[in-house]
This record gives sequence, C-alpha cells and structure tokens, in this order.
Amino acid sequence: MSAADHPVTEADLHAYTDGLLPEPDRPRIEAWLRDNPDDAAKIADWQAQNAGIKAMFSGYDKGRPGDADMIGDRVGGSPALSPWSRRLGAVAAAIVVFAAGTLAGHYGPALFERPPLQLTAQETFPKEARNAFLVYASEVRHPVEVFANEEAHLATWLGKRLAIENLKVPDLKSLNYNLVGGRLLPVDGKPGAMFMYENQAGERLTVLVGRNASNRTTSFRFASSDNVETFYWIDGELGYAVTGEISREELRKVAEECYRQFPS
Repeated sequence: MSAADHPVTEADLHAYTDGLLPEPDRPRIEAWLRDNPDDAAKIADWQAQNAGIKAMFSGYDKGRPGDADMIGDRVGGSPALSPWSRRLGAVAAAIVVFAAGTLAGHYGPALFERPPLQLTAQETFPKEARNAFLVYASEVRHPVEVFANEEAHLATWLGKRLAIENLKVPDLKSLNYNLVGGRLLPVDGKPGAMFMYENQAGERLTVLVGRNASNRTTSFRFASSDNVETFYWIDGELGYAVTGEISREELRKVAEECYRQFPS
C-alpha cells in the first residue's frame, strides 16, 4: 500500500512515538521516517520528552483511584498498552497538571502544544471553551443563568444535566477568584456546564465541563488564541477547561485547584 493510499498523519506519528500504533502499521511508518528526515527528527524530540517525563515521574507512585482506567486497554484498536505505558498514564494523569510549570520551563511550550491522538474531539473542546469565555465573560447584566447566591441549586441542576453525581462547583477563593455563577450551554452538541469567576480587579475566568462518551484518552494541554489562554484536560468521558485573559502560570494554578476539587 502506497503513501498516497494511506498517508501518514500526525496522529500516526504520535501513536508510533507512544507505542500505541498497531504492529502491522509500524513498517509503513518506519519507511516514511527514512524518507522524511524532518518527521524523524520530530519523533526523536518526542521520544526525548517522553523519557524526561518518565524520569520526572519515577519518584511518584500515588494517583487518584481509577487513574489507570482513564487511558483504557485499547486506543483506536491498538494492542493493549505495555505495563510501562499503563503506569506512566496513571501517574501522569494524577500529577502532570501540578508539574506543568516545571515541565514548561524545562522542555518548552512544545510539550503542551503536542496534538493528542484524538484530534477532532480534543481540538474542538478548547475552542468551545474560548468561545464561551468570549461570549459571556464580557456580559455585564446577564453573564450567568444562576448566580452565586444559589450555588447549591447550580451544582445540583448542572450535575443532573451532565449526569455527574455530586458535581462540585470549584471554590477558588484561595486564589482570589469569587464565583459569579454558572449556566447550562452546549458542548459538542451535548449539555455542558460553565462556571464563571471574578477577582477584585474585575478580571473574569470561566471553567467549562463537557462530556464525550466516545473519548478514551487522557490529555492535558494549553491552547492560546490572541490574549485568551485555555488550560484543558480530558479525564475519561469528561473534559474540563479553564479559560481567561490571564498568564499561563496563574491559569495553571486555577486548573490545579479545579482538578483537585472535581470528581474523578
């Protein structure tokens, strides 16, 4: 089968790097790399990053219950993951958010900008988070449907619509952000939740929660567009995104706090 019949995609290259590519496909990718030195250099860089992550996480054996299940037994029909891949996935799912600042300084932005395997689902989510922020954060009188004085009702209502048991509205007061309220909105054509926060300077940020039953990967990423930054993570079927016109470091701290509080 020629490259024209079955072209090598970015997702194929990442699957090859991460050991998730089906064995019959490996010769095709290896032949491609021999003829495409730029892609071969990318693979080498990504493998170096993976080795760095493995070394950094080697001292941690703690994770949230069920973290190992988030990556599943199979990805896109590929064989079961190796024990090393399972362990790395479980550990990374639990602590990569907290290590993001250190990794950014050590490996640079490429670590966070690396596209996930399921490109369509995970590319649309941060865009929807950004759009929700741009539409509602600038609203003066009607930024949310339910205001902070009805927080308990907000959590119950949105948790029921998203089929999330015991959904908790993140408390970000320790980071100087107070809850404005929240609203129901569509995320990938399904019910989603948005929570809005504001600091004393009037700066707002939003936290988006969406569900995608077909998702089987775990990912943590930054996305930037103009002055708007989004830190998002995929946790099993649920996706979370924190968006604001604030620095990446501040956004990371907010995402870390949300990660601690949201149900696993």
